[in-house]
Parts: sequence; structure tokens; C-alpha cells
Amino acid sequence: MRRIGVLYGGNAHQHRTFRESKYKTYVHRLIYLPELHRASLDDLDVLLIPSQLHQRMVSASSGKLRAFADCGGTIAAFGAQPLDWLPGHGWEFRPTTFWWWLDPKADSGLVLNEPGHDLFRYLTLQDATWHYHGIFRPPAGAQTLISVRNDGAILYIDKVTTPGTLIMTTLDPEFHYGSYFMPATERFLDGFFPWLAEGDHGYAPSQHDYDKSQ
Repeated sequence: MRRIGVLYGGNAHQHRTFRESKYKTYVHRLIYLPELHRASLDDLDVLLIPSQLHQRMVSASSGKLRAFADCGGTIAAFGAQPLDWLPGHGWEFRPTTFWWWLDPKADSGLVLNEPGHDLFRYLTLQDATWHYHGIFRPPAGAQTLISVRNDGAILYIDKVTTPGTLIMTTLDPEFHYGSYFMPATERFLDGFFPWLAEGDHGYAPSQHDYDKSQ
């Protein structure tokens, strides 16, 4: 099982999420954000960056985050990414529609791009559907797993920008689970943590690759 470190800002929703027993079993170490600048990451395989962290504190250690990826580590990042802590993501703000699901004909607009990817043995598109806070424009060579119809990515994997792996999503499951609302976020975390710890983070063959093989 991969050793997962989690940046921890001390917020109530983070406390509830990352100390919840079914998720805590996957967390090798919580790294208190004010101590990140002097913390060693050498014992970790994966670093999880939650949403809604103190922007200036993370920015102060952005070089350490990139060095971790440059040494082959995996970084998974949740939520809005308006700053360039991690390279290449092409963040763009989108207004958040919090109550779209109240419409009897509701459509989240989310699209599953790579149904054959290993992540989707652990969770479904419905488990990743509540709302989103923006989109990414991933770099060439990255693989988008979930996108907004006729717009950018909300979950992608990048193995080209650094020697490591960047797993980027604009979703914020730990905030909603830790705040006791949005049931889909619990289902997302129930699948995401096991996949992050034990699943295949590699690229799935795309439909284009499949077509060429026929």
C-alpha cells in the first residue's frame, strides 16, 4: 500500500475527514501546514493537497511540492487551484451552481471521458457529481478522466509535466464530507482513498488507441 501524506490545515472539515477511521487507515501521516517548510516528505509515495488551505502558506512551500513530484512522487490535489503551486494545470474559474440538482431535469454537465480507467473500478461518475469550482486546461499528453461537456477537465492525470504523477481535480470532497453534507462526497472518498493507496494511476488506453488497434 502506498504511503499517503496529507497536508493538514487544522480546519474542522479536515479534522473530521482525515481522522475518520475508514479514511485514517490510508493516511500514513498528517503534515501540519505551518510546518510543511521544514517537514521531510522522503517517507511518502503520495501527497494529498486538500481544498481550502491557507494560500500563502502553501505558496511558500511550492518548491517543495514540485521537488516531490520531480523525484517521482504522486501529488493529488483537490479543489480550486488559482495559484501555480503545481505546474501546467491551466486553471480557469467557473461560477459554481450549487443547486442545479433541484431542477427535475437536472444535468450536471459532467462527462466520463475514460470509462476504462482503473479509477472507475472504485467509484462512478455519480460519485463524482455534486458541483465544481472551475476547470483545468491540462497540458498535452495528460489524460482527462472527467470533464465538463464542451469545456475543460475537472479530473485529470498528468505524467508528462514532471517525472512524477499529478492527479488534479477541482472537486472538494473532503470539505463537504467534513461539513456533513453532500452524500456523493462520501462515496467519492470511499473509492478515491483505496484507489490512491492501491490502484493503478497509469493511463488507460484511450478510445483513439483502441480504434487504431482494430
